[in-house]
Amino acid sequence: MLKDKILVIGASGQIGVELTMALRKIYGNANVVASDLREENELLKGTGPYVSLDVMNKEMLHVQVIRQNITQIYLLAAILSATGEKNPNLAWNLNMQGLLNVLDIAREEQVQKVYWPSSIAVFGPTSPKKNCPQQTIIEPITVYGISKYAGEFWCNYYNRRFNVDVRSLRYPGLISYKSEPGGGTTDYAIDIFNCAVESNSYKCYLKEDTYLPMMYMPDAIRATIELMEAPVEKISVRTSYNISAISFSPAEIAASIKQYVTSFKIKYKPDYRQTIAESWPQSIDDSVAENDWHWKPEYDLQKLTVDMLKNIKKN
Repeated sequence: MLKDKILVIGASGQIGVELTMALRKIYGNANVVASDLREENELLKGTGPYVSLDVMNKEMLHVQVIRQNITQIYLLAAILSATGEKNPNLAWNLNMQGLLNVLDIAREEQVQKVYWPSSIAVFGPTSPKKNCPQQTIIEPITVYGISKYAGEFWCNYYNRRFNVDVRSLRYPGLISYKSEPGGGTTDYAIDIFNCAVESNSYKCYLKEDTYLPMMYMPDAIRATIELMEAPVEKISVRTSYNISAISFSPAEIAASIKQYVTSFKIKYKPDYRQTIAESWPQSIDDSVAENDWHWKPEYDLQKLTVDMLKNIKKN
């Protein structure tokens, strides 16, 4: 039987670094090929193979999939919500064409599995604000959200039409100390920890009572791998699964930090990202993921705060 050989596209990004490291622990360093347009992330150096790769160059991508005998592709290269609003055409082209290139090659080369992340950005102002369900009104207002929603249906189409086993999660805001955030609206929840440790103060670009669904990176990585390792008969959603962990506001995370950094101060100066945040749900219903492949988060706000502060101080 052919051994699993995994290609991670966008491996130097916020999710990519930690996902690559986790996959290498499971499948072996040599069997997980990291790739990105950017320079190899410091944390990945010396841990396994790395190739410079542009997901928009379909021919180059195709050559790598054949040359490396790839059986699974994780496509993480994307332009996120806040960055995407500054250059909508670029965000649409990269997010859409990159996915179509991967799906086409996966179909042609009979790649066993593809992973592509969606986002809570698919939801819009008309979606339910609390416990937003798996199937609901979806009218995104950012180019990132539009590209992710269209992408969900391309994944569904390639699964139904060509039997490509493509799987997806709608990530909430992701919090991590290991790699830089990628230009998302929820990035304040990473910046706030760094500022708490470095300067004891933070200026927040969202209002203090703006609730958003969030997740600590170890939970997000575990959810991704659990989804990909679930038996095919357990996968009922071929667009993208809702997943959830915690929801909090800037005021709540500031109060949580203040328990450990007593001199910490926060000010609020909302900018254009406030409108994006207000268009998204405050909490997510992920009962379908729970029922299908037994998804359960491990980190709450308290546990996340302790771990983030400890590791930022250490680093």
